[in-house]
Amino acid sequence: MKTVSVLLSSMALVLSAEAHASFRCESKIASEGDRTSEVESKCGQPASREMLGYTTDKQGNREMQIEEWVYGPINGMYYYLRFEGGRLDSVTSKRQQ
Repeated sequence: MKTVSVLLSSMALVLSAEAHASFRCESKIASEGDRTSEVESKCGQPASREMLGYTTDKQGNREMQIEEWVYGPINGMYYYLRFEGGRLDSVTSKRQQ
């Protein structure tokens, strides 16, 4: 019974930990929730920018613009920063082929 209790406690701890998007640019860090202007100020111009579309509500109405910025290659990696409504929402990376 004690093993089950420890296991459940461990699972709850893992599930409660939140992952936050962040991107290190030289000595600065762009973090989840930063505005596009803040990220550009910290990291400079991205290699590319692309407007992907809009989020929609339940009725299909446009709500927030979705934009993707790409930085790299940095040590063989490309970093994809996704903005929703002008704020950093997620960061993913992919090794250069």
